[in-house]
Amino acid sequence: MTRWLTRPVVVPAALLLGTLLTILLALVQAVQIPLGALPEDSRRLGTVPVWHFMHVLGGATFGILGPIQFGRVLQRRYGLLHRVMGRMFVAAGAMLSLSSLSLLWHFPETYSVAVNSARLLFGIALGVALAMAMLAIRKRDVARHRNWMIRAYAIGMGATAVTMVFLPVYAITGVPPAGLVSDVLFLGCWTACVIFA
Repeated sequence: MTRWLTRPVVVPAALLLGTLLTILLALVQAVQIPLGALPEDSRRLGTVPVWHFMHVLGGATFGILGPIQFGRVLQRRYGLLHRVMGRMFVAAGAMLSLSSLSLLWHFPETYSVAVNSARLLFGIALGVALAMAMLAIRKRDVARHRNWMIRAYAIGMGATAVTMVFLPVYAITGVPPAGLVSDVLFLGCWTACVIFA
């Protein structure tokens, strides 16, 4: 069992599987916008379709490339591909960071002050982590580069942890968590994701 867990493909596969639900939900929303078929609680996103599409595209690309990039096989055997995909990963992360800050700017009333403050902090932190990762690799500090990339991925995919908790609650109760419970779950899930990384 332990031997199986140390295989190079296990961690990337687990990360991809974990982010798949969030990616699919975002892509569904991207299709719903031009069709005018957004659910009531997401209809506001139709007023800023460019930023929402950037958020979906950046998030989906970031979520798919991240696990592939962290697989050591790609780094060791296919260095050029790793570098090209790494640049795409950074561009997607920058797009995700900027679009999340723009959506926060356009819809400050959607969440509480505590959650909006966290969204602002995580949006900026994602950009900083990516910048630190790029500075590290320019200095050929691979270990530091990898650590900052992992932090960036955890910050960018923090919404996945939130989705994994909120969705079952929504499925069971028929309504999403609200009020203080929602704030605690939102902040707790995202923070736990970053700490775990």
